[in-house]
Amino acid sequence: MATHTATTPQWKTTIIVSTSLQSHDTSRLLSAQQHRIRFSDGVESGAFIFPLSGTAFLLLDPQNPLEHFEESGLIERIKMFVQVHRNSFLLLYAPFNGKKELEILSVLQHRFSGKLRILPVRNSAEIVKGMLTIAKATSKPHVDSIRDRMSLARAHIVENSPVWEMLRDIL
Repeated sequence: MATHTATTPQWKTTIIVSTSLQSHDTSRLLSAQQHRIRFSDGVESGAFIFPLSGTAFLLLDPQNPLEHFEESGLIERIKMFVQVHRNSFLLLYAPFNGKKELEILSVLQHRFSGKLRILPVRNSAEIVKGMLTIAKATSKPHVDSIRDRMSLARAHIVENSPVWEMLRDIL
């Protein structure tokens, strides 16, 4: 496996990042990996947008108690983000999985059932890894490659299936 990673070129992309995250660890980690970072005031505060893959991520650090979610405007912010970005994810930053974090996750899942994908993360490294994995898997050249590999795997499974062998024997 080490030889495969050594010969595979590192994937690099352009990322539009909210200026509110300019001094955040995730911005530094992305820059250190040689990604092209563009800071913008025109995107939602706490947003990372991957234009080449069509994905957007909103970083949420839930410091307010659940009772104040509606009052803080957080639900409206998330609604607007989901409406603007078709392929959107919420990065729920929770350094540990305590009762409060699980309640917030549950409230958000019920509130946005099916419309919002939530990715719980514990640190900046997990934020970067999660975003890059999703963005890479949904970017055009990689999505075609994944689709081709899935088709080959499906064909292999069908060809070597004992059910198909039994059907062939019957016919």
